[in-house]
Formats: sequence, C-alpha cells, structure tokens
Amino acid sequence: MFQNKKKSSYTVIIGCGRLGANLAGTLSDEGEDILIMDRSKDAFRKLPTSFGGLAVEGDGTDFICLKEAQIEKAATIVAVTNHDNINIMIAQIAKELFRTECVIARLYDPERECVYREFGVDTICPAVLSAKEIDKLLSKRMMGGRP
Repeated sequence: MFQNKKKSSYTVIIGCGRLGANLAGTLSDEGEDILIMDRSKDAFRKLPTSFGGLAVEGDGTDFICLKEAQIEKAATIVAVTNHDNINIMIAQIAKELFRTECVIARLYDPERECVYREFGVDTICPAVLSAKEIDKLLSKRMMGGRP
C-alpha cells in the first residue's frame, strides 16, 4: 500500500467502469497515487496497460474494505459506480466516518443532487453535462456556425 504518501496525492476511485478506469489511468499517468476498487475483478480489464496504481477487489460500501484501502489517507474519494444509491452511500461514509474533504460522486438522476449537496459532495451528472453540450451546439448552429 502507499505507506508514507502525502495525503494530497492519494486518490481512491470506487467503480472501475469506463469512467473510473479512464480517470484512474489519467491520474496514474500524471503521477498521482491511485487505488481503484470494484466489486468485480473482471472490471479491472478496462484499466489502461500504463496504470501504475493499485486495483483492489472489494465493496466500496464495506467499512472493512475501505479501511484496508487506507481511505483515511486519501485526499479525494471518487464514487463512480453505476448506481446512484451506492455512490451516495460511499460519499456519506467518506465524509462522515473518514472526514474526507474532497468527495466527488457521479449521479444519473439530477433530481438527487440536493441530497449530495447536503453532505458537501461534488457531483457529476452525465445527463446535465450532455444537455449543456447539446445546447451549446444548437446555439452555435442557430447563430449560423457549424456544430
């Protein structure tokens, strides 16, 4: 594990789907200390070959798994599973039990954002981001530009 790493350089990502694997690879390439956790060992096949962090099979809502991942040393926790309820639970655990200052969670249902905000969790919502990008493209088109 990351024995004497500064807290600011250790990130725990929970969920090794396309987004989690891509983020882990990018941060690893930038020299960050990364631990990525997923319930399925097969999910780690999505990680790029250049990934230099740790890949741990485990449940991101399990206190013991999180302790083993040394979550208390992490400066940032990113919850990007495919389930909003799991992501909010991970975010709550990180904020309340481990006092992690920077917690980021993906959510699919934009109406749930207020729940995350209550806990001081930053959110990324693909539906909202996509709608904003489409709106920009449509605005360009209406102004005579090309998308």
